[in-house]
Amino acid sequence: MDIPSDGGSAVDAERREPIPWLEKLNKVIGTLIEIPAAILVLAEVIVLLTGVTSRYVFHRPLVWSDELASILFLWLAMLGSIIAFQRGEHMRMTAIVGKLQARGRAFLDLFAIAAGMAFLAFVVHPAYEFAQDEVYVTTPAMGIVNSWRAAALPFGLGLMLIIGLLQIFRLGKLKDVFLALGVTAVIVGGLALLGASAFRPLGNWNLFLFFVLGVAALVLLGVPIAFSFGLATFGYIALTTNTPTVVVVGRMDEGMSHLILLAVPLFVLLGLLIEMTGIARAMVSFLANLLGHVRGGLSYVLIGAMYLVSGISGSKAADMAAVAPALFPEMRKRGAKPGDLVALLSATGAQTETIPPSLVLITIGSATGVSIAALFTGGLLPGVVVGATLAALVWWRYRGEDLSGVRRASGREIGKSLLYALPALALPIVIRAAVVEGVATATEVSTIGIVYAVLAGLLVYRQFDWKRIYPMLVSTAALSGSILFIIGAATGMAWALTQSGFSTALAETMKSLPGGAPTFMAVSLVAFIVLGSVLEGIPAIVLLGPLLFPIARQVGIHEVHYAMVVTLAMGIGLFAPPFGVGYYAACAISRIHPNEGMRPIVGYMVALFLGTVLVAAIPWISVGFL
Repeated sequence: MDIPSDGGSAVDAERREPIPWLEKLNKVIGTLIEIPAAILVLAEVIVLLTGVTSRYVFHRPLVWSDELASILFLWLAMLGSIIAFQRGEHMRMTAIVGKLQARGRAFLDLFAIAAGMAFLAFVVHPAYEFAQDEVYVTTPAMGIVNSWRAAALPFGLGLMLIIGLLQIFRLGKLKDVFLALGVTAVIVGGLALLGASAFRPLGNWNLFLFFVLGVAALVLLGVPIAFSFGLATFGYIALTTNTPTVVVVGRMDEGMSHLILLAVPLFVLLGLLIEMTGIARAMVSFLANLLGHVRGGLSYVLIGAMYLVSGISGSKAADMAAVAPALFPEMRKRGAKPGDLVALLSATGAQTETIPPSLVLITIGSATGVSIAALFTGGLLPGVVVGATLAALVWWRYRGEDLSGVRRASGREIGKSLLYALPALALPIVIRAAVVEGVATATEVSTIGIVYAVLAGLLVYRQFDWKRIYPMLVSTAALSGSILFIIGAATGMAWALTQSGFSTALAETMKSLPGGAPTFMAVSLVAFIVLGSVLEGIPAIVLLGPLLFPIARQVGIHEVHYAMVVTLAMGIGLFAPPFGVGYYAACAISRIHPNEGMRPIVGYMVALFLGTVLVAAIPWISVGFL
């Protein structure tokens, strides 16, 4: 998923007094990393847009554009990961950590940094060896030694290790810092002393120890998900197999280097642009004029606006940040309770997970080989169906709403707002049409959307703050880096599970379930709700997608239909409290305390589940327009 949780704020209550030279050093290093990261985001947009223009307009394909984009992409991913690590923005589960007293939270935040540093220390030398080996590989189009690309791994991992050391001493009191480092060292040392002689005789029980107990313990203690996966994978390979540990780095490189994943930073940037340029506000204004006078009208507007905006940005955080501030003040004036507002916002976040260009759909295509164009086409109607179940609940809850003080917009006002919103409403159509008509690939089409949003902001809506461009580019790199680092770590973990024979055993078990396709679909639905709440959508897909999608085909389930069901299921888990991090992101954006939405969200989660069951039971909803 594309939503980071708060990484550093829990330490603040127990942090030491700022040390001027450490603060200055931290700022200097941050600036030195942020500038090239921002340049790389901009360079990727230019390279891909140049490739599209040359191929489609001038009919002269640039054979080197994808290759250059791929080389720059790994550097962007690593620099973004460094920024995310420095800012404490790597995705982590804080539901349990957040319930502790300030001192306990502070210690576990320091332990999370120490655990991340342990993983980085383990893999930085294998990454150097991996980059050295790549000197024998030459890129086909540009003739560049592949070590120039692979060098991003040891550089990024090594600099992250240095930044981790800087951060842990910046944020914590010396006693707590040494305690966190000591606990980490004791755990690592204890496992090393036990060694292969203790673990190898256990056979497949090691899978349970490392990938169930180990990952669960690390995630629940607040260690970022990527580092939890990485530590479990490295420990499993180092202590239970004869496989060289450089394989961990190789699998990470493979997971982070799929060119299709370049859509992640570009769609994140597009989401930030539509909020800044007023495109989202224009959509919301039109829908509010159209439906604002009916009972629950603004709730319907929220559902519809999230559907439209989600089709542009691909980022849930960007979606919610674009829509909520435009609607919530008026909804509060009409008497809507804060808890109901954040509950519905969370529910619409889950509802729109299948709306293209969803980052989860892009990840499914990358991990399983399913056509991105087919996923984009198949995702539209399931979002409508689930939205209809939410709308039905809204109708029931607001059937007695007092609208005596609400003014109905005139036909002239509606027409004027429609005219104003037309360029905004056209953007999702332009993006989807470009993919379907073959103008651009799913990766390249984001550049068309970016150019469209820039032109709309400059020429139509006259909202374009040049001062915000650099922070937006840096934020894009940080969020993308945190997502891509998870994908890399999860790819390594998935490889380890596959090599252990677990995937074969899982496949046989799932295929042997009584009841065939319906049972398999029901088990998958429940499993991905749980996984979505604990691991979030993207790492869960990278881990289990390659294992379960072939089984779905064997039992007769269309891969696009299966993709829609598991995506909606993960969305429910992601936005369902108490573990779903998406719910807390919605609370942060809404400035509403999480406790207020706990009761109202139950009904919306039930509506989401019923809508998902409907999509699962009727394949035509997902594949009828393919």
